[in-house]
Amino acid sequence: MPHFTRRDLIRALAAAGLSTRLAFSAKEQLRIGVTDWNLNLGADPAAVPLASRLGFEGVQISFGRKLVDNKLPVDNPETIARYLALSKQYKIPIDGTCVDRLHTNGLKSDPLAPKWVSDSIRLTKALETRVLLLPFFGKWALENTAEMDFVGDALRELGPEAEKAGIILGLEDTISAENNVRIMERSRSKNVLVYYDVGNSTKAGFDVVKEIRWLGKDRICQFHFKDNPHYLGEGDIQFAPIIHAICDIGFSGYANLETDAHPDTLEADMRRNLLYIRQIIEQQA
Repeated sequence: MPHFTRRDLIRALAAAGLSTRLAFSAKEQLRIGVTDWNLNLGADPAAVPLASRLGFEGVQISFGRKLVDNKLPVDNPETIARYLALSKQYKIPIDGTCVDRLHTNGLKSDPLAPKWVSDSIRLTKALETRVLLLPFFGKWALENTAEMDFVGDALRELGPEAEKAGIILGLEDTISAENNVRIMERSRSKNVLVYYDVGNSTKAGFDVVKEIRWLGKDRICQFHFKDNPHYLGEGDIQFAPIIHAICDIGFSGYANLETDAHPDTLEADMRRNLLYIRQIIEQQA
C-alpha cells in the first residue's frame, strides 16, 4: 500500500481544488452567445428568438450603421421595448451591444464618433446590459501611437458617462494587448476594457493564449470566437488552449461567436460551431 505524507495530501487537495475550479469556470462561468450580424439580423430584434432557437446563451446586438432621422436605427423606444420583450419571452439575455456606426465615423479621428458612443451608452443601459463594443477596423484601424493616444483621450471624456451608466466600453481592434492597455491607462477610466477577439489577434500575429493570460480577467470584458472562413476547429486556431487559458484566469462572462455562415445553411453552420465550442468547454472539466 502506498504511503501518503501530509505534503502529498495537501498537493492532492490543491490539485483537486484547481480541477474543480476549472470545471466550474468552463461549465458555469464561460457562456456562449452570438453576434446578431453573423445571424444576418444586424439591428433587428428578430435576432433574439433566432439565437434562442439555435441554443445560444446570449445575443450581442448592433445598433446599425445607416442612420434613421439622424439617429442610430435602434434608437427608438418601441425598438428597445421590442428587444426587451423578446429577451424575456425567449429567456435569452442581451449579453452586449456594438456601436457599429464607428465603421463609418471612426473614434480615432472622426468628430462625430463620440456622439455615437454616447448615444450607444444610453441605449446599452436601456437594454439592461453592460458591455458596449467599440470597433476599430478598416480605415479606422489603429496604426500608430498618436492614434492610440487620441482614442485614449476621447475615452477619457466618455469614461465618466460610461461609469455613471454602469457600462463597459470594450476595445476591439488589431493592436497588441500591451497597446490596448496603453489606451486603457490613458483613458483613466475603470470602465474601458479589452474586447478580445481571438480571430483578429491571431491574424495580426499575436500569441493569443499568452495575451489572454497577460491581460487577465480584470482587463477583458468579453470575447469573440471565430476562425473565418473556417468552421471552428477546422482552421489554424487551436481553441482548447484558448478555453483553458480563459478558464485558468477565472474569467466570468460571455464569448460571442462571430463565425461566418453561408446564408443557405446559416442555422446549421451556427449550430455546428456552437456544438464544437461546447465540446471543447466540456473537455476542460
